[in-house]
Amino acid sequence: MKLTINLKTIFKTFIAAVTLSVVFVACSKDRSEPQQVAGLSIIMAYPDTTTLDFIVDQTRVNNAKGLNFNGKIDYLNLFPGNRRLGITKRNSNRLIMSENFNLLSGVGYSIFVVDTVKDNTKRFLLTEDDLSAPAADKAKIRFINLSKDAPALSLRIHGKDADLFTGKAFYEYTSFSAVDPGESVTFDVNEGTTLKTSLPNVKIEKGKIYTIYAKGFQAAAIDSLKLRAAIYTHK
Repeated sequence: MKLTINLKTIFKTFIAAVTLSVVFVACSKDRSEPQQVAGLSIIMAYPDTTTLDFIVDQTRVNNAKGLNFNGKIDYLNLFPGNRRLGITKRNSNRLIMSENFNLLSGVGYSIFVVDTVKDNTKRFLLTEDDLSAPAADKAKIRFINLSKDAPALSLRIHGKDADLFTGKAFYEYTSFSAVDPGESVTFDVNEGTTLKTSLPNVKIEKGKIYTIYAKGFQAAAIDSLKLRAAIYTHK
């Protein structure tokens, strides 16, 4: 039995710049069969020093290394349908927690690990990602508040008079919005008019899609786990 991959049909609705890594492939007798897939990006947003593995059904998807706070796995190809997503401690076979999610064909998703306590209801945040191309000469950005003990937060480009996004509480996120590219852009995360943290000197490129998220704890004793902002490119 020969394993084959037909990449020409993968994610026709995705922008051409999105790079996909194959986790599951079709199996057929000596011929290639186009497969419907969903895309899943994984972001470790829980502020802790523990190293974790991410599990899709019964498959560990980060074999090379573990996932630490702020770690990310770019879009993986998964068969659509009801998938069991979960986490374990590094190289353990025992799930710390897991949850079923229905993934649709041709749709890109980001899943954020936001807690590791089974009793908490907000353990994962799954977002459907708008990966359509930005308008000409623009980029696209969204904002997510993943700092559990932070107040409602807003995002503003430093020096501008108006917020890009206003008043997002923990676990809330915005849609994507067009922004101008820039070689060195500083983003301010505010509570009202009070600066909580900044993301300085970010290069924003036209045609690219970004997520900025607040992370960490205001009251963290460990500096690396304190309230900060992070950015990543969808790819």
